[in-house]
Amino acid sequence: MSWFHWITLSALAVCLVSLLYHLIRLIHLGKPKDRSRKSGRIAPAVIYSFTSAMSPASKESAFLHLPTYTAGIIYHIATCISLAVFVPIFLGMSLPAMPGYLLAFVAFAGSASGWAILIKRISDKKLRKLSNPDDYLSNVLVNVFQLLTGLTLLNSALLPVFLLSAALLFLYMPVGKLKHMIYFFAARYHLGFFYGWRNVWPPR
Repeated sequence: MSWFHWITLSALAVCLVSLLYHLIRLIHLGKPKDRSRKSGRIAPAVIYSFTSAMSPASKESAFLHLPTYTAGIIYHIATCISLAVFVPIFLGMSLPAMPGYLLAFVAFAGSASGWAILIKRISDKKLRKLSNPDDYLSNVLVNVFQLLTGLTLLNSALLPVFLLSAALLFLYMPVGKLKHMIYFFAARYHLGFFYGWRNVWPPR
């Protein structure tokens, strides 16, 4: 392996160990402690929290901003696919032409969506006031990673640049807002637990 392979592999190891720490910490904290009298069921509410509660029809922030919501969906799908494609690219595996083109297209679509979201965050006064440097840096790192994923699938000569961008992303992931890839699941579970306990979710 070349030096940039070792840098990326080291960054990935740091990332995985750090994310594992966050996961173990969440598990150790256990279930939420609610001192109110239980009046509902937890399991159906948690299922609702991960399914219907996330649809645009159930989220005011989504159905009032459908283009942004759609861009966010594309962005997250492309992020997951880009992270999955990282493995064969790192291992030097060649993908068949058509699947490679399709995956590159998804990565480009995700990056375009990410840049559009970033531009909205910068240009919208209300969003700008709610934003901090972490919001911008996290967005840019993922955007660049997706863009280079697509380009590397089309041109393997860009492998060193791609792997270095991946290394930066891996190193920042556990310390910035990107670690919500771990906390997202706990947050949705806690939300379902809270409203299920009170017999609010799922709605009747």
